[in-house]
Amino acid sequence: MKQMQSFETIYEAAVDIKGGIDTLEAILPIPRTKKELNKLSDDFCLSNMSRRIFQAGLNRKIIDNKWPAFEEVFHQFDINAVRMMSDDALQKLMDEKRIVRHWGKIQSVRYNAQTIYEFNEEEGGFINYLAEWPSDNIVEFWDVLKKRFKQLGGASGPYFLRRIKKDTFFLTQDVIRAMARWGAIDEEPKNKKQKRHVQDCMNVWQKESQRPYCQLSMILACSID
Repeated sequence: MKQMQSFETIYEAAVDIKGGIDTLEAILPIPRTKKELNKLSDDFCLSNMSRRIFQAGLNRKIIDNKWPAFEEVFHQFDINAVRMMSDDALQKLMDEKRIVRHWGKIQSVRYNAQTIYEFNEEEGGFINYLAEWPSDNIVEFWDVLKKRFKQLGGASGPYFLRRIKKDTFFLTQDVIRAMARWGAIDEEPKNKKQKRHVQDCMNVWQKESQRPYCQLSMILACSID
């Protein structure tokens, strides 16, 4: 493996490709603070979680256009209303032409509502649990989402976090190629050990740059042609 480059080098490459500092800085995401995350509601999280789940594998605009109907049939994603939906009520949604009728994803909404409820009963609240989780160990939170919830494995967990602006990096193909280009990895990270290594590299760059992790991965993606 090549020596890992400084983040200053990566940033300069991204600035050059994007045509200037102002252009690059204008596209960088800004995460919510811990205080701002704690003000979120369970229904907001369930809605965004479900939206990501239904978008996976589909054109995002299809789900965006249909989302008002999703909000209606799932009771505005009120977790108590959703977790109490009967099997018959879920089955009827397979005949609801205004939404995407995918049985596994439809079932996941009720399951995930119940999981949020259980977090609220056992962990001091899902919102607080999410807000307090340190981003310098965010890959472990991806694993929590995968294990505790339905349909949040792979990229869906990080994309859900990005939707609600919890600070996280992404492992898109561009980010993976950039990390290889700048000497951080020599193969695509797939298992927990490899993702832990990616986290360690991101932590080094975060300490150097003092930037949130969501910006690190965006700058990485912009640093290669």
